[in-house]
Amino acid sequence: MVQSLPLPLDAAFAALADATRRGVLERLARADASITALAAQFGLTLTGMRKHVRVLEAAGLVVSEKRGRVRTCRVSGQGLEAAAAWIEAQRQIWEARFGQLDALVGELKKEQDNGHKRDE
Repeated sequence: MVQSLPLPLDAAFAALADATRRGVLERLARADASITALAAQFGLTLTGMRKHVRVLEAAGLVVSEKRGRVRTCRVSGQGLEAAAAWIEAQRQIWEARFGQLDALVGELKKEQDNGHKRDE
């Protein structure tokens, strides 16, 4: 049975899968920006940029706030922290597995070396 990731994690990884959205996050990490400024920087229509921002907001990666007629966006670490925690947990699991594999290879090599010494 295929097990899916928790929904917030799915949303974060889906949002990060798009190069434009990753670029928007990198841009917002430097400073808050309006949707208009982001659209201009990335060569998108306002509607296109709004769609990207909505995906980032749903993933908890961006927060936007309307001030007068301008919607300003800023980075929110909530979604990124969840993704980073999941990645770190997976890294630890694989690091332990590679350590076990390395130990096994070392044992096999030692046995092989001992076998060659007996043959001599």
